[in-house]
Amino acid sequence: MVMFLGEQDVQDLLTMDIALEQVERALKDRALGRAVDVPRARIQTTAGIQHVLQACAPELGYIGFKYYFTPPGKRGATYVHLINMQTGKLEAIVEAVLLGMTRTGAASGVAAKYLANPGASVLAQLGAGYQGMGQLEAVVRALNIREARVYARTRDKLEAWCKKMADRLGIPVLAAASAPEAISGAHLVNIMTKSVTPVIDGDWLQPGQHVNAAGSNALSRREIDAKTVQRATLITVDSRGTARNECGDLIAAAETGRINWDTLTEIGEVIAGRMPGRASKDDITLYESHGMGIQDLYTAAKLLELARRRNVGTSLPM
Repeated sequence: MVMFLGEQDVQDLLTMDIALEQVERALKDRALGRAVDVPRARIQTTAGIQHVLQACAPELGYIGFKYYFTPPGKRGATYVHLINMQTGKLEAIVEAVLLGMTRTGAASGVAAKYLANPGASVLAQLGAGYQGMGQLEAVVRALNIREARVYARTRDKLEAWCKKMADRLGIPVLAAASAPEAISGAHLVNIMTKSVTPVIDGDWLQPGQHVNAAGSNALSRREIDAKTVQRATLITVDSRGTARNECGDLIAAAETGRINWDTLTEIGEVIAGRMPGRASKDDITLYESHGMGIQDLYTAAKLLELARRRNVGTSLPM
């Protein structure tokens, strides 16, 4: 029998603390050679795009993949499949809309934990959509954030979004009048948009800030400008292979020799102690997040463990 966990099951089981724990473990295990991740593959059609992320976690006993289909302007099917490496059989199918948003946020939270200055407590965020919810919550949960300031180009829903997040997180979440206003005096900056042109000017950044850029997971997207990349003392990515395929933010820097795709620091290497993180309190650090199947696999495996313990989910005759 195959266990199926639908969106409601995931909502009942998954917390941001679980996602933070599992994403950190996944990134560290991969850096130590204990897990394998394959960069996202895409099939583009006139009806939409299919995305597939593959991963293998021998430590957990699972190999598998996440796939999702995105018709223009719609949210399509999104599922993680867990295959038992000993039996070779499909063990679980996990619906992964909420899972994907939560683990994407968790990756930024983990990066902030390792790269932000000690005592960082004020968070700025550019972007107030569905994915932005996970970004904000993850950093708040990972650090002792006492105030968040959010700016979005679409202003009509921002106040309501900020109130909702303030109620959820128990801290002030303020609607900023502009991006520079949100960033000024903040210790960290989250960016989560679908923009094809930069939404941040590197001149707005101040010494010591950490930047999470999580929306540019296609070469056609570019959330941050060249000055932001230039000012970053340390640039980290989730995966060098994925960054090469998807990071529109870093294309110009690669073309001019500012960075080399093959020598970029992966955040997992910082977590594992194999590469240095922040060297100075005045460093500006940058984390480019694109998404990895290994993050989905570890999170889904934990949900399966919890589901069995709590008798949640549906058994499928497969």
